[in-house]
Amino acid sequence: MNKVVLMGRLTRDPEVRYSAGENALAIARYTLAVDRRFRRDGEATADFINCVSFGRTAEFAEKYFRQGLRIVVSGRIQTGSYTNREGQKVYTTEVVVEEQEFAESKSASDNYAASHPRAEAPAPSMPNPGAASTDGFMNIPDGIDVELPFN
Repeated sequence: MNKVVLMGRLTRDPEVRYSAGENALAIARYTLAVDRRFRRDGEATADFINCVSFGRTAEFAEKYFRQGLRIVVSGRIQTGSYTNREGQKVYTTEVVVEEQEFAESKSASDNYAASHPRAEAPAPSMPNPGAASTDGFMNIPDGIDVELPFN
């Protein structure tokens, strides 16, 4: 069985390309920094895992994933090789993503991004109709009577 589950932070925004042809297929590539459980000399270490996703999974990554975001992916490990321009054989290992999801709330991700600034400007965010509280849930303004559909 070839199955892998990883949780880590995106090292950069996903790189998305579309295949040629009548039915263009989205292909997203990104790298996850996955923390190691044990520390070397008291310092945290991480493995940098290349991931690739196709179709709707790739489109989702393009739309919602940004550098620094913590995500969980599951898929399979795929190895390959190619010959580079210098004539040397290069071996590759990557995770072909089958499922991906957020591993933290939007507010936790924003807090991480604020404490780890990057050189380029952040992507524009969607307008937020209600201010979010510190627990990641939207605050309901006073004066609104909400009748819940269950008791």
